Amino acid sequence: MFGPSFRDGLSRRGVSLVAAILFAALNLTAHAQQPAPQLQERSGAVAPHVESEPPLNDYQRSQMAEWARDFADLHRYRAANQELGSPVAGEHRVIFYGDSITDKWTLSQYFPGRNYINRGISGQTTSQMLVRFRQDVIHLDPDVVVILAGTNDVAGNTGPISIEDIEGNITSMAELARAHDIALVLSSVMPVNNYTTASQRFFADRPPSEILRLNEWMKAYCASTNCYYLDYFDSMVDGSGLLKRDLSEDGLHPNDAGYKIMAPLAQSAIDKTMASR
Repeated sequence: MFGPSFRDGLSRRGVSLVAAILFAALNLTAHAQQPAPQLQERSGAVAPHVESEPPLNDYQRSQMAEWARDFADLHRYRAANQELGSPVAGEHRVIFYGDSITDKWTLSQYFPGRNYINRGISGQTTSQMLVRFRQDVIHLDPDVVVILAGTNDVAGNTGPISIEDIEGNITSMAELARAHDIALVLSSVMPVNNYTTASQRFFADRPPSEILRLNEWMKAYCASTNCYYLDYFDSMVDGSGLLKRDLSEDGLHPNDAGYKIMAPLAQSAIDKTMASR
């Protein structure tokens, strides 16, 4: 029907069409692989906001290797917990659970004859304490747990965290305690001060307004859930809203005078909690 010249022309046109399609496809691919043009900030225009992570501080850098191995420091009390075992008949076990303020508290000195158990770990936040709550509290089957936590969260020891997320961690520990019939004493975050050279670093990381906000929430939470709110704050704060100068050398950790104020407050809270069980 068609002559050889027509078929040859059609074949050449087909090859040319295929080549054109391939060229167009390659050209589009090349454009797609190029980075998108950057938005130029013009006078009066608002540049897009980009969140940037704060750099690690000296404390965080010093802890990174340990956190990678054992974020919540579960190994700290593992052997001691196994040795302690379950409560004996008639034992009313009480655990003090917290950060360095608890860790540094020699309970046998301030509560003689009570055999209270210390499960504090220096530097810890509520995120870490929640992870180890089962091992260091629930498995020990106490009647009462006294939790003192939050100051290191406010300071961002394990990274930035909102007040709402701190509240969430504390709520989770409270719910775990309630589910295992453990009475909860929830301690206020203590005030801080900047009266000494040693106190400057701790104070800078712990805005008093954030401490007050967290304490207000804890007090309301205990009122609504029937846990005991242990108010250290009001007994240790001065007229400026800061930790009394004579109660701490570094503006954060209580000295002997500080612990002597805390001990009877804690004992009263434990007695009242035990009586209500």
